[in-house]
Amino acid sequence: MTAEPRSTPSTPEPASAPTVPPPTPAPVADASTSRTGEQGAARAAALASRDFVVDLARVACILLVVVIHLLMIGVGYAPDGSLVVSRPLEAQPWFAPATWFGQIMPLFFAVGGFTALAAWRSLRRRGGDATAFVRGRVLRLAGPALPLFVFFSVVLGAATLIGVDPTLLDTIATGTGSPLWFLAAFLIAQCAVPWLSQLHERAPRATLVVLAAGAVAIDALRITTGVVEIGLANLFFVWLFVQQLGFWYSDGWFRRRRVVTLVGIAAAAYLVIWPLVAAGWYSPDMLVNLNPPTMPLALLGIAQLSLMSALHRPLSALMRRRPAQAVVYLVGSRAMTVYLWHLPVIIIVEGLSLLIPGAAPEPGSAGWWASRPLALIVVLGIVFAIAPLLVRFERLSTAIPEGFRAPSPTATAAAAVLAIVPPFLVMQWFLDLPIALVGTALLVAVLLLLRPRLGALRGGLHA
Repeated sequence: MTAEPRSTPSTPEPASAPTVPPPTPAPVADASTSRTGEQGAARAAALASRDFVVDLARVACILLVVVIHLLMIGVGYAPDGSLVVSRPLEAQPWFAPATWFGQIMPLFFAVGGFTALAAWRSLRRRGGDATAFVRGRVLRLAGPALPLFVFFSVVLGAATLIGVDPTLLDTIATGTGSPLWFLAAFLIAQCAVPWLSQLHERAPRATLVVLAAGAVAIDALRITTGVVEIGLANLFFVWLFVQQLGFWYSDGWFRRRRVVTLVGIAAAAYLVIWPLVAAGWYSPDMLVNLNPPTMPLALLGIAQLSLMSALHRPLSALMRRRPAQAVVYLVGSRAMTVYLWHLPVIIIVEGLSLLIPGAAPEPGSAGWWASRPLALIVVLGIVFAIAPLLVRFERLSTAIPEGFRAPSPTATAAAAVLAIVPPFLVMQWFLDLPIALVGTALLVAVLLLLRPRLGALRGGLHA
């Protein structure tokens, strides 16, 4: 192996790609045994302090999103041979109540806050600053998005040129691009970590109260005026509030509570949601409350993090088993690839099933429901098959080689804003060819802005 270049501090791990390090073989006794032993000891210490339940929670969130989308997309043939396109999961009478537990994005943001705070504190101890942190976060989220926007640009462009029905193309593009909202919200939250961590250290309670009050005020203004766009301000207040809960989890607040207390907190959060929905201010479907984000999501974050903490002991016992660690590592090391690419793969699989006799039963029928486990295996199999081609974009290096310098704070801030724009456009106006092309161009610009620069002075000075 070649030695890595010396570098300035960089973020140690992407919040978007949770990993459980795989077991390593014992070091070979040679001249480097001492150094290897020191590295092994450091690795063991890191593993001992790692909260594997957080890794499990993030992977579970991603896999649940895949399952939900697989059950939402129904393409098949009716008994009379006509093509049926529907959303079987949403047609179930129990769907809306189930979203009170199945809407797990608040938990993902909360545990993302835990991981981001740990990464920021580690970087700061090693002499890093907010610019380095933001650069690392943007690289780890914008990098995996670039090949997806390139894919959409090519496919939608080709489909337009060959004359595919515009209505059908618009329906497919809208569906496959829907998960991209997450990138905009998560980038905003992650880039704010250095400043919010300072507020958390100075006034943790006041910070939570101000964020919650802001979310309530935005919702009240949106509801009273009927202007939905006002709710976009809660991309900040709601998701930053939920992320801040992860800071409290990191500091041990949730772990210090008794199980009965945590269950009581979760129950109270759900009880607060109930009258808000009954009053007609919010939808009983928590997926509807996602865009724009609303206060019920903040309450779900409290409930979900409390329940995760209440179950921490049995979940920790589960994560001490090698099979569980292996699954979490397998999915977690490809987390962004699974999240970003599962819907295009689902659409492709559903389309190909129409060509196989008997493989596309009527959506919502007993045969269709029975086919979902096999469909899930096929989708995940394809995603993991293409992952080796894409995973390099999840692992873009944040290191600054010797003789180079890091991008300036201005360039880093500009890159962060440009990275947020493409998913925000998709969130507001849905995916189409122009947005795919604009997104591709902006994400290329992001990576160029964040690349290391040659030293400003001859002699290889670097930041």
